[in-house]
Amino acid sequence: MKTKHINIPIFIPHMGCPHECIFCNQRTISGKNDFNIENVENEIQTALSTIDFAATEVEIAFFGGSFTGIDRGLMINLLEIANKYVQVIRLSTRPDYIDAEILSILKRYNVKTIELGIQCLNDDVLNVCKRGHTAEQAIDACNQIKNAQFDLIGQMMVGLPSSTLADEVYTAETLCEFVDGTRIYPTTVLENTELAATNYVPPDTDEMIKRACDVFAVFVKNNIPVIRIGLATNGIPAFGELVENEYYYRLLKKYHSVENLIIECPKGHTSKVIGQNKRNKYRLNVKNIKIVEKNEILGYNININIMEGEEFICV
Repeated sequence: MKTKHINIPIFIPHMGCPHECIFCNQRTISGKNDFNIENVENEIQTALSTIDFAATEVEIAFFGGSFTGIDRGLMINLLEIANKYVQVIRLSTRPDYIDAEILSILKRYNVKTIELGIQCLNDDVLNVCKRGHTAEQAIDACNQIKNAQFDLIGQMMVGLPSSTLADEVYTAETLCEFVDGTRIYPTTVLENTELAATNYVPPDTDEMIKRACDVFAVFVKNNIPVIRIGLATNGIPAFGELVENEYYYRLLKKYHSVENLIIECPKGHTSKVIGQNKRNKYRLNVKNIKIVEKNEILGYNININIMEGEEFICV
């Protein structure tokens, strides 16, 4: 039986972070307005009661705030609670809250994966967004994390104020030198943020999809898994699916208006290839499309066959 990986998320909204990035309202994103350590063990126990351990790898994940920036005693207390139940821990934090001492503590308490909020590697963009750290600090944190043999997930954003597509592609290309996986978020104007107060208007949905797809393509090319595209709430609906649709359309658009197209794709990718509401089929203007899923095709690769008359033409 294939092992299933499950995260038990524990949200610590805005704890440990003195900065007010102009786009950030962790309380809105997580849906939580407060945090009580006395509830943590209950949350873990409740989650564990629903899990079939025979087929599951369980990981406790501390999300929502800068975990390594919270009070040191509280951080260790939370890690100790987690260690009572699992031996695999994940957390999210900021580049400026990574150093040798912190990494030593995390190693002691079985932290396996560190998710680092990098957002962009252009100092001008970071300054405009009031991130409170530099691109050099972000790269240094990546180096320290990898040298200490943690798994590293890099979180980045597209559509930030002052950010260009070139900035975003550069950020993705640089992250490929360090990360084991990524998350791509579109800039979303949340209530009670400085971004909302400035009336900032992010790129429209089509432009945001195209920019995220350019970034996504960098990670695909470098075999870096993208574990999420878009926010679970408050973002563009089905943003990740739309970005994957766009990626496949770019692979297929040279076959525009052919008569009969047969596409072989990875298992489970039919809806991504055909597009939301058959978006890609209509954009391709192909009379007949047949999609065949194959276990041996991995990643975001496809094979194309064109049928003319009674014969297949392999492409």
